[in-house]
Amino acid sequence: MAPKSDSAEGIVLNFVNEQNRPLNSQNAADSLQKFNLKKAAVQKALDNLADSGKISFKEYGKQKIYVARQDQFDIPNNEELNKMKEENTKLQEQLDEQKKAIAVVEGEIKALQSNLTLEELQAKQVKLGKEVKQMEEKLIKLRQGVTLVSPEERKAVEKMYMDTVNQWRSRKRMFKDIWDAITENSPKNLKEFKEELGIEYDEDVGVSLQSYGDLMQHGKKRARAH
Repeated sequence: MAPKSDSAEGIVLNFVNEQNRPLNSQNAADSLQKFNLKKAAVQKALDNLADSGKISFKEYGKQKIYVARQDQFDIPNNEELNKMKEENTKLQEQLDEQKKAIAVVEGEIKALQSNLTLEELQAKQVKLGKEVKQMEEKLIKLRQGVTLVSPEERKAVEKMYMDTVNQWRSRKRMFKDIWDAITENSPKNLKEFKEELGIEYDEDVGVSLQSYGDLMQHGKKRARAH
């Protein structure tokens, strides 16, 4: 019998099936905080669902990895996949055409918006004059050596920045441990497996944890130099 959708087990089961990727209890607990579920309740629900066969799990040392049962999903055959690819290509072509049409309309709108009335030009002139005055006042303060950011504010911002970078580093390490445990004896091609699960590394999206850490260290060296 399936658990009620609003029960802890029901919420956890729906989450595991929707994600359809390897999860541990911490992953699930982090994502289900909006349902006011504690980690202990999520862990219990995962174990009950695994024991009853509603989800699958594997143990890697002390780590348990849970995943949705794959036999509940309809897996298309080669013919269906080819048909889906053809439909996707057609939809992509239609999307590209729509984007081009939207770009043309947006260009026309911007051209019309650039033709300001006399009243709008006068209002814009007043606004720009105020901004110039504010910037000149700020420049005078900077030339006089006035500190616009207090040491306390700077320290608070630096702490927030470092806490964020450390969280990034911790989650990156946590993912690596889980990934290594899952793929250690896997016969799958890791690159294909990563793409299949929709996983992206930092470098895939053009960011580098090291560069953000170095940025903070560089800022501290500059502060000491001054």
